[in-house]
This record gives sequence, structure tokens and C-alpha cells, in this order.
Amino acid sequence: MMLSTARGSRSRAGIDGRAPHPAPRPSTLAQRKRQLVATELTETALQLFAHKGFEAVTVDEIATAAGVSKRTFFRYFASKEDVLVQFLAGMGADMRAELAARPAAEPPSAALLHAVSVPLAACGDHAERTLPVVRLILRSPALLARFLEHQAGWREELAGELASRLGRDPAGIYPPLAAGMALAAFDTVLRRWSDGAGEPDPLALVSRAFALLAPALDGAGEE
Repeated sequence: MMLSTARGSRSRAGIDGRAPHPAPRPSTLAQRKRQLVATELTETALQLFAHKGFEAVTVDEIATAAGVSKRTFFRYFASKEDVLVQFLAGMGADMRAELAARPAAEPPSAALLHAVSVPLAACGDHAERTLPVVRLILRSPALLARFLEHQAGWREELAGELASRLGRDPAGIYPPLAAGMALAAFDTVLRRWSDGAGEPDPLALVSRAFALLAPALDGAGEE
């Protein structure tokens, strides 16, 4: 996710005091240039969607605002819908990568909290850019459907990673249930944050949510 992977100071270091893991860097000048263009196209498109509405924005507008040709846009994305699809896919990739990086002895509740906190930290750190986009996704029936579709995929990925960490059967009850609980917290926090209800910091909200979930996540016996 372009906006989420450009993590602010709280993304990992602010959550657990560790220095953030360095993001993988493209190995060649051409790859770095492609990444810069992709990032610019993504952020430009998302902001146009947020300010004008998804349906009102055209590919021509996105390309012009980003300072590239329409042909260049199609080198990176199949359609304007593809921009949002990649944005959402990035959230899931960030969560799974963080879960995989957590210490093996860490309780499931702590590992899952850190995992779902990665995109939430980015949202909080860059609220002026991400909040309009999140609101657009949550308030548009078509985009919300895509978001929920991606969440179903995230649940499977997190469940598989969690099963591997704990040495459990991925087809058992606990891994998908625990992953579902973590994503339910993520979804609830994202919605409350985007509505502007109460706590303005999504990390504070998700910490409160996991304080409620931790006994169930960490107290599960063998299946």
C-alpha cells in the first residue's frame, strides 16, 4: 500500500520502541524510478477520488494531475479501480509481514496487535491524506464490497501465518477465529476513526480493543 508503507515515526518504533525495519529498496535506478512513478500515481488518484468521488474521476485526470501520460498510467494500473485494489492489497501485505516478523515467543494477542497496527499507524500519521480515502471506501457500497472481499483474504493469510507461528493445524478452529477477531478489531477501529467518534488516534483505539480481546486470544487451549 503506497500510503501505508510510507510509515511515519509511530508505525513500528512508536508501537514497541524498536527501530523500524528498513523497507526493501529497488535494486536498480529503473526500478526506483518505476516505484516513484507508481507512488505518485497512487497518491494522486486516491486524493482525487477522495475529493471528487470515485465515479467522477477519470484516468485522464489522474494522469494529468500526476504529470504523466495516460499511456504511462496503464503501464502501472489496468484501470482506476486497480489503484484501490492495490491500495487495499497493500494493507494485507503489511499486516502479514509484521506478523511474520514478530518474536516467536510473543503472545498471539501482542503479535496480532502489532500486525494490525501497521496500517493503522500509517493512517494516523498521514491522516490528512488517508482519512478522506478511508471515508470514501467505507461510505461507497461498491468500494466497501471490495474492501470486505480483501478482508476475507487477509483473514486466510493471517490465519496461516498464525498457525505456522504456533505449530497448529491451519484448518483448525483457533487460527481463523483469532485472525477474524484481530480483523474485527481493525475494522471497528477504522470505522470509528473515520467517523471522528471519540479517540482521534487509531493506535490508542486498537490498543483498547485488544485489551478486551487478549484473554480470549491468549487463553485458548489446544484444539
